[in-house]
This record gives sequence, structure tokens and C-alpha cells, in this order.
Amino acid sequence: MLTLRAPRAETLWDELLPVEARELPEDLARIDELLGDPELLRPIAAHWRREVEETGRAVLTEGRPTIAMETYVRLVVVKQRSGWGYETLVREVSDSLHLRRFCLIPLSERVPDESTVRKLTRRLGADAVAQLTRALIEKAVGERRFRARAVRIDSTVVEADVRYPTDSGLAADGVRALATEGRRLARQLGGAEGRVRDRSRAVARRLRELSRTLQRRSGERQQEVLRLTAEAGGLLEASLGEARRLAGAARRGARGRGARAKLRAASALEGLVERCERVAGQIRARLRGERISDRLVSLADPDARPIRKGKQGKPTEFGYVVQVAEVTPNTKPGARGLVLPAASKPGNPGENQLLPDTVAELARLGLSPSEVALDGGFQTAPTSEALEPLAPERTFIAGRQQPGSKRTRRRLARFRTGSEGRISHLKRRYGLRRSRLKGQQGQQIWTGWAILTYNLDTLAVRSA
Repeated sequence: MLTLRAPRAETLWDELLPVEARELPEDLARIDELLGDPELLRPIAAHWRREVEETGRAVLTEGRPTIAMETYVRLVVVKQRSGWGYETLVREVSDSLHLRRFCLIPLSERVPDESTVRKLTRRLGADAVAQLTRALIEKAVGERRFRARAVRIDSTVVEADVRYPTDSGLAADGVRALATEGRRLARQLGGAEGRVRDRSRAVARRLRELSRTLQRRSGERQQEVLRLTAEAGGLLEASLGEARRLAGAARRGARGRGARAKLRAASALEGLVERCERVAGQIRARLRGERISDRLVSLADPDARPIRKGKQGKPTEFGYVVQVAEVTPNTKPGARGLVLPAASKPGNPGENQLLPDTVAELARLGLSPSEVALDGGFQTAPTSEALEPLAPERTFIAGRQQPGSKRTRRRLARFRTGSEGRISHLKRRYGLRRSRLKGQQGQQIWTGWAILTYNLDTLAVRSA
């Protein structure tokens, strides 16, 4: 059963506390005031109503009560501001009088379990968080706290939570994962339909030998690396054959009691087999000297992709491209504005591929900035076409299109450079550097909460 508003956080025990413990710090007090508007909870209620329509389950009126959505939103905001994990978040909120009061959790009640917060984050999804951000921006514009006069747009990479991928390392991961999933499915089948042999020790020997080979300085090193990679790929393909046979046997034997559980386990194994087949295909293509397009870099996060942005210290990153648009009230140095819900697409899209989504976001919010500042990655003709609905007075593209006087060009160039600093701020302070949630959907959820938390801090600073 859905619970939107939290009850009063004050109890009789609060009367025994000193005044300093009962009053929120200045920054939390301002954010508390912003989040106190019940209109901000409408997107969450709308999400639950859509879930009722799609699933037919009466989640609004039946079942155990959820934690208050008001409390949940504040918990996630604290998490993004602090950089804590879910377990650390619950522990720190439990021990802090100020954070308990901010999250509307009385002293006499327990803080929600970390699994509750974690599962709700996935269940609400990225659309609900984007709607929260839009509601906050509309609230700021409607109350005349903010007026958008300029926008600066740039793209960045949100890294996936994966280690640096290698073909042999992915083969080792696939062998271990197939053995684990196969063991789970074979246990449900009673062990009579075969198994997936665990070849992780054999692959580990190849990896250790490969590591020693890379330290040599002989000319035969490259051929030795390819030979060991081919052997790791061969072990993966042997496990793939066993996994396919086991999944097929599970589907054929899924009858009567426990059939659904067997089918779910078989589907999980087949999904893993599909990803491991891509890894085996990549190894074969590498051995043939072919170029690999749309490379898989992680079995756990199959949506992540290798992205080259030309950075000297990190030429290749692994994750997702997002386009960040910040609308500001002016173009002065140090201008701080509100960030729109980020545009993102799978793979490695270019700037102009994401720009129409960003323009649509501005139009949805009714924002028409008079000046647009972009970096040199935007092409002039496609950009002008995409920006037609906004009809800005000036469109500045670094190194390509720089209208106005010399003074105006310098001002807009400085303003555009500020987008680099804003992205760095989002990465350092709000966790945008790396998404801890897997998949494209997980990345959008993570990015959405980071942007919402930043906007709350921005409005809190402006209202100080």
C-alpha cells in the first residue's frame, strides 16, 4: 500500500534534546523547505498509478504499507550528497539526530532497511526521477526564484562500474558465471540432466601465464598473448556448449510443480549464454585480425560501451554518454543554474544525436533561453536545425560559429567553458563520475538522482 507523506518526526523524546539538536543545519533546513511541497510527490504517485494499470495489482490500496515516499526521497538525496552506499546511509542516518529529523524519521522508529531503499530505487525507475526534476524546475520558475536566460550544453561519460576489460578476462568471467548459473539450474533439476563444468582454474592458469608473458621484451610476446587468449576462448566455448544443453533440458523438463522456477533459471542461463557468445565471437574476430564493432566490455553490465573522448590521461572510458544542459539566469563568471534531466542513448552517440532530446526537454519545461553556448563537437547545420523550436538570439559554437562583437564572443566563450567545470562539480560532489547501478536504465536512474540533488542544493544556495 502506497504511503506518500511521512508522519510528524517529533516525539516526546525531542523535548529533552537541546535546541541545537532539534534545529536542522542551514543547508538541510533550506532543502527541507523545498522538499516540503506536496506537489513534488505527484510524479511518484503517478508512477504507482501507472504500475497499477500495467500489472493489475492494487499496490495503491492493498498490501503492507510502503515506507513514506517523502522519507525515501530525502534518504536518496542524503545519499547523493554524501557519496555513501546504502548500508552506510542507513547506519549514518540512524546515528544522526539532524539526518533523522531531515528524513522525517522519529527517534522511536527504525530507519528503513538498506534493501528497501535499494529496491525502491530500481522500482521507481528513471522516468519518475526525471519528473521530480521537472517539477522542481517548474516550481522554481513559477515562484520567480529562477529565470532561464542562457543555456550551456556539453556531453560527458558516466563510467560503468566495471574493471578495465580484456578478452581473456571476459572469458574467465564467463567461465565462472556459466558454472555458477549452471550449478544453480542443475540443483533444481536434481542433477540428472548434466552440468556445466567449472573451468575457472584452467582459465586462471592462462591468465597468470599471460601476465608473465606481458612482462617479456621479446618479439614473440604478441604471438604468445594471442595463443593464450585463444585457449581461454576455447575453454569458454566448451562451457557454452554444456550450458546450452543444460538450458534446453531444463525447458523440456519444466512440467508440474516448480516449472516456473526452472523456466526462470533457464532464461537466466540463456541470457548469460548469449552474452558469453558475444565474448567468444570477439575473441575469434581478434584472432582473425578483424575490427570489432559494438564491443561488449562487461558481462554484468552489457549496455556499457568503450568511449574515446581524446583525453590524454584516460583515452578510453567504459560507460555511457550523457548530455548535460545547464540553464542559468546570466552568463557571468561563476553563474550557477539548474541542470535539466540528462539526454542519453545506448552506445557512443555524438553531440548532435543527443541535442534534439535536450531541446525537447527545454520545450517541455517552457524554457526559451536567448543564448546557447556549445562546444566544438557540435556541427553547425544540424545544430541550427535542432535549435529552431527555441529560436535563440545567439548560438555560440566554440571554434565554428561565434556571433556578436568581440566582447560578446569572449563572454560566451567563458560561459561555455564553465560547462566543463559544472560537469566536474557534478562528478566530484554528486557521484556522476561512475554509476553504481548496472545497465542503461540504472545509469539513467543514477544520473537523475545526481542532477535532482544538485538542483536542490542550487535552489537552497539561491534562497540563502
